[in-house]
Order: sequence, then structure tokens, then C-alpha cells
Amino acid sequence: MYNHSEIEKKWQSRWQKDNLYLTGNDASKPKYYILDMFPYPSGAGLHVGHPKGYIATDIFARMRRMQGYNVLHPMGFDAFGLPAENYAIKNKVNPKISVAESVARFKGQLEILGFSYDWEREVNTTDPDYYKWTQWTFLKMWEKGLAFESNEPINWCPSCKTGLANEDLEDGKCERCGSEVEQKPIRQWVLKITDYAERLLNDLEKLPDWEESIKEMQRNWIGKSEGAEAIFKIAGTEETVTVFTTRIDTIYGCTYLVLAPENQLVQKLKTKITNWEEAAEYIESLDKISEIERTSASKEKTGVKLKGIKAVNPFTGEEVEVFIADYVLNSYGTGAVMAVPAHDERDYEFAKKYGLRIKSVISMDGEIPFEGKAAFTDDGTLFHSAEFSGLKSAEARKKMISWLENNKLGAGKINYRIKDWVFSRQRYWGEPIPLVHCDKCGVVGLPESELPLRLPEVESYEPTGTGESPLAAISDWVNTKCPKCGGVAKRETNTMPQWAGSCWYYLRYIDPKNSEALIDKKLEKYWSPVDFYVGGAEHATRHLIYARFWHKFLFDIGAVAYEEPFTKLKHVGLIMGEDGRKMSKRWGNVVNPDDMVKKSGADALRVYEMFMGPFEQACNWNTNGVVGARKFLEKVFSLTEVNNYQEDAKIISLLHKTIKKVAEDIESFRLNTAVSAMMILVNEISDYKVRNNALPFSRADFLKFIQILAPFAPHLSEEIWEKSGQKNSIFISLWPQFEESKIKDETFNLIIQVNGKMRASLEVAAGISEVEAFASASVQENVQKWLADKEIIKKIFVPGKLLNIVVK
Repeated sequence: MYNHSEIEKKWQSRWQKDNLYLTGNDASKPKYYILDMFPYPSGAGLHVGHPKGYIATDIFARMRRMQGYNVLHPMGFDAFGLPAENYAIKNKVNPKISVAESVARFKGQLEILGFSYDWEREVNTTDPDYYKWTQWTFLKMWEKGLAFESNEPINWCPSCKTGLANEDLEDGKCERCGSEVEQKPIRQWVLKITDYAERLLNDLEKLPDWEESIKEMQRNWIGKSEGAEAIFKIAGTEETVTVFTTRIDTIYGCTYLVLAPENQLVQKLKTKITNWEEAAEYIESLDKISEIERTSASKEKTGVKLKGIKAVNPFTGEEVEVFIADYVLNSYGTGAVMAVPAHDERDYEFAKKYGLRIKSVISMDGEIPFEGKAAFTDDGTLFHSAEFSGLKSAEARKKMISWLENNKLGAGKINYRIKDWVFSRQRYWGEPIPLVHCDKCGVVGLPESELPLRLPEVESYEPTGTGESPLAAISDWVNTKCPKCGGVAKRETNTMPQWAGSCWYYLRYIDPKNSEALIDKKLEKYWSPVDFYVGGAEHATRHLIYARFWHKFLFDIGAVAYEEPFTKLKHVGLIMGEDGRKMSKRWGNVVNPDDMVKKSGADALRVYEMFMGPFEQACNWNTNGVVGARKFLEKVFSLTEVNNYQEDAKIISLLHKTIKKVAEDIESFRLNTAVSAMMILVNEISDYKVRNNALPFSRADFLKFIQILAPFAPHLSEEIWEKSGQKNSIFISLWPQFEESKIKDETFNLIIQVNGKMRASLEVAAGISEVEAFASASVQENVQKWLADKEIIKKIFVPGKLLNIVVK
């Protein structure tokens, strides 16, 4: 009887006792580094959707070990961040305590699923020995001028009482709590990720094994725009405003100018704006709307005309009206745009709403498409554009940029959609920023000898909500001495965002105990880059961009040997609830993997999750599917009760085909079809056993099947392997090889078509010739009646597949 509980406990204990999964650093062996995106350890623990990616990478890692690779397959925890802090505040405990409990819960759940992680290499972002090197990297960035202080308005969550980066928002709301964010000026530290924008964009071409969809998401987030800046004078003043545009060829159609409501020029002109009260009220109303929501294509555009203000078109000298509007952001370009409603959809929508002039200046083959009815946004031929009329758009852009530069009224310019990274959080539970503020010396970095700068020990605390971190109220920690002059100083009280620790954790797995350096260069050169990285597609524009930026900086300072951290990337499709919705306590559709393991076994859960469908596609959970996987494993176990062995060439051939297919499918992450192939083979073996009271091949061949099953069902496979007299773990054995001669079929089904329609299927010898195939087909009754009284025009023969007879 297959007692999964007894078998799984036995082998998990044995693996741990034997240190089976400890990773060596034998540089003589080929290496393979396969990595899961490490989890945030929530108090709720895992649901059945979480392990899907972990199971897949575990299968891959186990196969690679059996193929002779030195495999690094670690796990750790991304344990800083708002959820832990919010839980701690609510329950009036230090997050350190609640996080430790959550980590223990997660580890326990992971261990019962039989993963082959090397827990000796576990990392935790909240460990001071770990975040020492996060702080060290920040200091290096600060020394290089990549970290700077800012007081610009940022996304502020009034519920979480902290600043957020654009990447922390979903549909304009706080990703963590769902609250509407506000724009609030806060002192914060910012990293100049924009300095790396071009490299982040161009180096995507160096990643052929990343999914194209993920690369495209990064391209769009980085958002490179090539265009021009043009200077508009403000009529009757000494002020000017610079606009950025990718379509300088349309400037003769500019009928108004739009400023971002936050643009400093608006405040400078307020004494000349005759409707200032209306404008000021509008500006204040936007404080509670995020930039993402303001620029959403589905949102109706709003704005206010600045009465009394006109801007002068540098090309025409024409004065145009000036507006402030929500769809123009101060953080993109120059915070000002020239509006050409005839050739820009947002400008057209705004112009139609406010009754503004629409002037076409681009034609298509001499015609003016959609004039007055829609915006024509394609390139074309310029008209009503002075000396530039008659030029094609691309040529006109070049000449108009030259005109701007020659007249000192602008220049060519490249802009990026990506913003510099707001790297401060006004919270306690994060890495302390290792800087002090001294009245005499200014901002001073801590020396490396004082790292890690640890968080102060407190029983409980509350967020201030004023824009200051709770650390600001802990005077014993805040008040310190300046490392430079020895005078009175105060520590920086903002902490780093949750993303900081996850930017480089994959490196620490390589050398987790190093107290002298972030990573040993020799070990890094051997193990890096990560060969295969698996995780959620939702991290494409957050973690994956941040990690690539962080890694490139480490490369620039010589800390690592490679420019890109992850060679191959695969995203995991979600497992939804049985009701088709995302698993959530809110919907009451969460399924606990512990319950599934208890009832059907870890191996059954592993096999089912891989069999559900293509790895990258979302699919709905079905508990009956686990029962089906369990029955499959019971069928495998029952085969061990047979001690008679015969030889069936057809099933032996199927075994070798299955060995070949399973290896190929694991390699390409087609894990559902790998499971399907093994199920087909087991059904054939079982049917043979029933008919003959024997297995259709030798004991050695049966063990080859158990070896390819082992990555999917490791506990059961170890049990069968041991009962077959093997002394060492199955995962120390070599991956079985298929024999080429045994995967070639002696016969196959030849499809016979007449005029492209199937009329028969014949079992024929492999290697049959066209003449032989026609002879066999022409005697078939169902083929003869379609050939009767017909003239054969030609025969189309596809060896090994079909014969198509064309008649008239």
C-alpha cells in the first residue's frame, strides 16, 4: 500500500540527515544556477498557488544534478516592507518578532513539499549581516553621485503613511492597501536610475532567453522618446518655457500650450494670471490624484485656461493661449507641451472639450485625413509650414531641429518615461540609510567599519504621519557624532524601500557567510550569472528593472564580473481559485497546501500542479485533479509488486521515447506534457501487467522510468529506488539516456488522401517508398471508390506521414 505520509516523512528526514542538497563549489564541474524569486513571508503562509513556480524549478534542478551539474538552487526571504510593519503596528509588536514567526511558517510549508533547497545558503533581507552590504552599495552610489536628496512631490499613501514610487502603485492606488494616493512634498533620497536608462534599454538585446513580453514591458516602462526641446517666450514677460516634443514637424499646427499644474512657472506668473483663484483651486484638486491616473487613456482630460497669459511660437511668432491640465506631468520632459490638436489624440480630445482651434499641417498624399473629425497622428508631408512645407515628416524633424539649434531656440533631445527611483520610506521596518546630517559637514556617509547600521530595538511604535519616520522619535538612536568632524549630528531617519534588499539577493546566495565583502570575486565569476530565473510577470517593471540597475552599478565599480544578472527568465502563470478568481481570504477560495499534502501527499500535489496546463498560463484549481495525480502515483507504486519481467519491443520503444520527451520537456518547461507522457507510459505498462502478470521490460528499464519520474515525485521515487536494492539516493544517479535505435518506429500509420481529403489510414512499415505506399493504398476499398473512373494527375508523398492522390 502506498502510504504517502510515512514515505515523505522518511525521505525528508533522510535527505536532511545526509545533507543531500548542500551545494559544493567544485569549479571543475559545469555549474547551473536556477533561482526562484524569493517570497515575502506573510503571516497567512502559502496557498496552493505559491508553490507552482517552486515545484517547476525544483524539477529542473533535480534533473540538472542527475545530469552531472553542480547546481545552486537556494531559497530565502524578502522580509522587510509595509505588510510586516502594518501587522506589527496593529498588534503592537516589533516586526522582527512577527517576521521570524512568518519565516518559520513558510519554511515548514516549503519543507513538506520536498524541495531540494540548500538551506545552508538561506538569506533574509532583515538580517543585519545581509543588509550591511545593501547599505554598503547605497554608500557607493552616494559617493558616485547617484543618490541625492529631493523635496519634490511624491506619491503619498495616507493609510500606510509613507512615500511610494510609481512602481508601488496599481491603477493609481497603493499596491499594499488600495488607498488613493496623494501628491505630497517630502524630503527623500532618490537614486538616479535614469543615468542607466539607455543601458537598461539597449542591453535587453543581450537577453535572447528572456520572454519577449517581459522585455517589451521593460521597454515601455523605460519609455525612450527621441525628439526636440523648443523655447516659447511668455508674451510681455522675461520668462520662457521649454517644451519637449517628439513631433517638432507639427509645430506650425500648435494652437495652445499646456503646463503641468506643478510647473514652477505657474507660480511665477500668478500675479499676471487674472483667474488665479480658479487655477489655484484646480491645482489643489490634483493633489489626491496619482500621475498614473492623471495620464490614463481612459480618464477624461481636464484643465484651466490661464487668462492673461500667452506663449509665443518660436517658428511662427504667433501668440497662443496657455492652459494647465492634468494630462501633463512635471516629472516627464520639461513639464510643458505644445498642443497640436490636429495631430495628437490627447490634444484633440482637450481641444474639442474646450472649443479650441484645430489647425492641420500634415497631409497624406496631398489629402488631409479626418480634418476636424479626428487627429491624424501618422507621419506625412508638411504644408502651411513656411519653408518646411513639402518635406516629409522625418526629414522635416531633422531640419527643424537644426533651425532651433542655429537660432538658439532649442535642440534635439532624448527623454525617458522612467523616473528616478524614490528610495526613501517614512517607516521603521526597512534598512537604515547609513548617512548622518551634520551642521558643519553637511551629509556624511558612515565608514564601512560602522556597518551594518542596525535598527534600534523597540517594543512597538506608530508611524508619525508627518512625513518623518518613526525613527525620528527615537532620540538615543538619532543623536550621534559626525564621523568626519566628531561634532553633534543626527542620523538619517528615512529607511530604504522593500525593493532594496531584493536587488542583489541572488549574489548573496553564492557567498552567504562572507563578512569581508559583498561577494567573493572568484565564486561570483564561477556561479554568475543566474542561468534560469523564474517568478511572476508582475515584477517586470519593478524588481527586474531595479535588480538590473543595481547589478550594472556593481559591475561598474568592479564588484561583479557580468553586466546582466539573469540569463534566462520565465514567468509563472497564476493558479486561480476554483471559482476563477484570484485566491484570497476576501473571496474565501484559498486552498492550503498543507491540507492537500496531508490528504494526498506532496508528490501528488507536485504532479498535479505541473499537469494543470502550460506553465506560463493561468489556470483554475481543482481539488479532484490532485486525486487524479494521486491515483497515477498509486498505479506506479503497484508496478513494484511485480517481479516477472518480459520484453515487449513496442513498450520498450515507448519507454525510450518517454525518456527523450521528458528531458526535452523539462528543458523547455513544458512540464504538463512531460507528465502526460509518463502517464501514457504507465497506462501501457499497467495494461501489460494485467494481461501478462509481468512488466514489459527489465528491472533496469523500469528503474530508468523511476529516474525520470523522480524530479516530479521525489519521495515515491526514492522509496522505489531503495526497495529495488539501490544503496545511494536516486538523485546521485545519472540521468538515463534514450537509445536512438529504440525510438525509431518499425511501423507507422500512413494517411491516405484523395484530393486532400482523408480516405484511409494504413499501418505500414517504416521507410516505405512512394511506389509501395500507392500499391498498398490502391487496394483499399474506401480508396478505390474515389479513384474509380478518375484520372490520376499526380501523387504527393510525404515520407513517414501521408500520401495524397490528386485526381480529376
